[in-house]
Amino acid sequence: MIYITQLIYIKSGKELVFQEFENHAIPLMEKYTGRLIQRLRPNADAYVAGEEEKPYEIHLVSFESEEKLQEFFDDKNRLKFKHLKDESVKSILMVKGKKM
Repeated sequence: MIYITQLIYIKSGKELVFQEFENHAIPLMEKYTGRLIQRLRPNADAYVAGEEEKPYEIHLVSFESEEKLQEFFDDKNRLKFKHLKDESVKSILMVKGKKM
């Protein structure tokens, strides 16, 4: 089992475009053993400290394996909507790990 934390930074004014992409992509995760553990959209009061830009959303997800994660990334239905992600996302910091 692998765990992924994503800090997602959105282009200004593109929040609805990003949410449309997520509406298509997130339901597909289950097909590849993916599980959305948390999807957070913290407000300004949620931040205690930090020097970097604050992300629009924070996702914590799990997949059975790297192979299943890659299959999800390569899914033809997901790729049909990837242009929405490309249009709306400025950057993503993705951290992979395991449960300890």
